[in-house]
Amino acid sequence: MNETTEIYPLNATMRKFGAPQTTIHQSPYWHTLLRPAQVTLGAMVLVAQEPAYAFSELSQASFTDLHQTIKQIETVLTKAFQYDKLNYLMLMMVDPDVHFHVIPRYAQPRQFDNITFIDHGWPGTPNLTQINETSLATNRLIIDHISSCWTDSKEIEND
Repeated sequence: MNETTEIYPLNATMRKFGAPQTTIHQSPYWHTLLRPAQVTLGAMVLVAQEPAYAFSELSQASFTDLHQTIKQIETVLTKAFQYDKLNYLMLMMVDPDVHFHVIPRYAQPRQFDNITFIDHGWPGTPNLTQINETSLATNRLIIDHISSCWTDSKEIEND
């Protein structure tokens, strides 16, 4: 984080999705969290750190950082789970802070920690009501796996 970047406290949306325990990565303006309810393997929430309730309220710096963060997410999720498609959902109907649900999509089931993860909505829209049951321990393993791929992907930060 550079010296000119403000440090923002965790907002309500971050806390709802389990931060700081579910944090995978934090950039200067965005928090990447594992979605506790795994709609698909590696489902995440990308939450703006700036206090904003509308996408247009974010600073230019936040948009610039969003571009870099999305590049990282796509690279890391490809390495971690070889997704087939990736959906970004900005709903903000319940949780008002600017955020996206990042849903990796899979044509075929994926195995992780002896669990079969099914994309119940494939090939249509994600089915947010039907989740793959995971324990806190499994979620921690998913976080650690994604984080290890992120650590190995430092070279994409400056592209």
